[in-house]
Amino acid sequence: MSAAPQPVSRILVIRLGALGDFVQSFGPFQAIRAAHPQAHITLLTTQPFVELAQLSPWFDQVLVDARSPWRDLKGLLALRQQLRGYDRVYDLQTSSRTARYFVLAGRPKGWCGHVAATPLSHANPWRNDMHTRARQRDQLRMAGLAEVPLPDVSWLAGKGPDVAGPYAVLVPGAAPHRPAKRWPARRYGHLARKLVAQGITPLIAGTGADTPLAQQIRQICPQAQDYTGRTSLPELAGLLARATVAIGNDTGPMHLAALMGCRCVVLFSGQSNPALTSPLGRVPGQVCVFSVPDLALLGVDRVAAALCWRH
Repeated sequence: MSAAPQPVSRILVIRLGALGDFVQSFGPFQAIRAAHPQAHITLLTTQPFVELAQLSPWFDQVLVDARSPWRDLKGLLALRQQLRGYDRVYDLQTSSRTARYFVLAGRPKGWCGHVAATPLSHANPWRNDMHTRARQRDQLRMAGLAEVPLPDVSWLAGKGPDVAGPYAVLVPGAAPHRPAKRWPARRYGHLARKLVAQGITPLIAGTGADTPLAQQIRQICPQAQDYTGRTSLPELAGLLARATVAIGNDTGPMHLAALMGCRCVVLFSGQSNPALTSPLGRVPGQVCVFSVPDLALLGVDRVAAALCWRH
């Protein structure tokens, strides 16, 4: 007679980033907590997402992955220590880097990820052709977690500054090394003027690195308010939750906007595939995606027409 399976009492979840990917893991985070209500669950992530993770109701502990170079022996030994001692590991990053983490962790049988050496492996040959949300849902289903709900984000909804009156959030930034993913800042400026004409205050969101884009927008529309570099991620989430609409490029804050229930207009260039990476909202019709080969050719009137001026 075989021994009864050991209970899962210590769990490690791996999700390193970027922001859009991290946000799309909120549903899996909640599903893992629901499936293991008594377990001690640790998240391994990167520094930008620590505050979000610590505020959430899903983790008992948050560890920071320093992403040490492979040649850094001291860093790898520290990482190995972080990865060991768990009954189950949910690798939601599923990258070439975290495939090596499986080896550092001692090749545990309780590893749920894309490596093909465990009973919990996500062995779907089409996994790389799936949208992030669908892929993670399928990964957890194969590991025995049948239900991955839309996450409860009420713990974020009240964060951030309280802005009077209807407002729209503009997100003009994107990955610095991929400028073709950005709609020109001057177009955001002209769109902001249209918003003001409809009684909607434009707020410009992003990191401090996006402040020059905000300055270009405000040269065209001085009424726009610059919030770049002025909000933490939890504060940005609350700001987006109360917005009339968010308009932005294919970048992390737009995934956060969609998850918070904000109406979204998301602008994709030919450099990324919305079928695999577009923000997904909470209800049908919440997210409008423009996908064009070259964002420089996307006109302001076309984007403005998608807003419908509902507030």
